[in-house]
Amino acid sequence: MTSDSSQPLDTQQPTFSHTPVLPKEVIEGLQIQAGGHYLDATVGGGGHSRLILEAASDVLVTALDQDEEALAAARQELAEFGNRVKFIHSNFATYNYPANTFAGILADLGVSSYHLDTPERGFSFRNEGNLDMRMNRQQSLTAADVINNWTEADLVDIFFRYGEERLSRRITRRILEKRPYQTTKQLADVIAGSVPPKYRYGRIHPATRIFQALRIAVNDELGVLEQFLAKAPLALVPGGRLVVISFHSLEDRIVKHSLRESSTVNVVTKKPIIAQEEEIIENARSRSAKLRIAQRN
Repeated sequence: MTSDSSQPLDTQQPTFSHTPVLPKEVIEGLQIQAGGHYLDATVGGGGHSRLILEAASDVLVTALDQDEEALAAARQELAEFGNRVKFIHSNFATYNYPANTFAGILADLGVSSYHLDTPERGFSFRNEGNLDMRMNRQQSLTAADVINNWTEADLVDIFFRYGEERLSRRITRRILEKRPYQTTKQLADVIAGSVPPKYRYGRIHPATRIFQALRIAVNDELGVLEQFLAKAPLALVPGGRLVVISFHSLEDRIVKHSLRESSTVNVVTKKPIIAQEEEIIENARSRSAKLRIAQRN
């Protein structure tokens, strides 16, 4: 996943910048053609879309994002390309995909550093903020709703399935004892206090997997990914490429099996493409990235 570091509030306000992961591999995978129309299904700060627009002449991009702040940043980043870019506020699962339209479709499933570094968005426990975690702030369900109102069985289930947390029952029992919660730090402190010292001071903070699970649940990330993978291939022209970058095993498993079982596309990458050491040094976010490619029949 994306780095969970953040700047102190009094020294630097996070911006929605986007250093694209696997940039060379994405452009090669999409096989950008002059005059082609491409869909960036998760435009974020616009980093990948810029690469697509610069890769060949007269390229058009339709840029989606469910986060209005991301779209605003992408509009600014890509302003020089004028009407070659069309911006749409939409989750890639609910977008009305036009059939046989795009020469290539890209989905970068990673959480942006902006989300993690902006305390009021509630994605990270490094700085105190409200338990929010909504990618689309127009939706009603928040992380606070989940952690304060869902049953013990439901919480154990999402922590185990989405966070792959082996101490999910133990952590959930302590969480229930201390409800309700308003902030990220309150929750993270209770999680840390519920696990053995060896676990508490391990390589990663004991709240990391719980926060991942909450974020996935709040945004239905795996459900919307399945919907995207069912719809998107039909929007490709024959020979068009679908490129998907995932950042944890749950996502990659869904991408792998969906592409393999699809009757619309053929898998190009038998194994996922991963970042080389030089990119990881420059961009730590790329360490866990896995890129898979399929091509429309």
